[in-house]
Amino acid sequence: MSKKQIEECIRASLEAYFKDLRGEEPHSMHEMIISVVEKPLLEVVMQHAEGNQSRAAEWLGINRNTLRRKLVEHKLIK
Repeated sequence: MSKKQIEECIRASLEAYFKDLRGEEPHSMHEMIISVVEKPLLEVVMQHAEGNQSRAAEWLGINRNTLRRKLVEHKLIK
């Protein structure tokens, strides 16, 4: 799947989200989207990195401590 395909998937999901709102105004969308995308991103990257946080952090382009904090926030580690 290419970057463009991922963008199209997100765009379609957002359009469906707005349709489901039926005219109601959304709230805190940025926080919601980041949370919804971040957890599966972390799960898949950690799986492919075979649990190696240093490698996963490098792949994600973030600090290992930041990765660890995010894993705890999403209850993926204790």
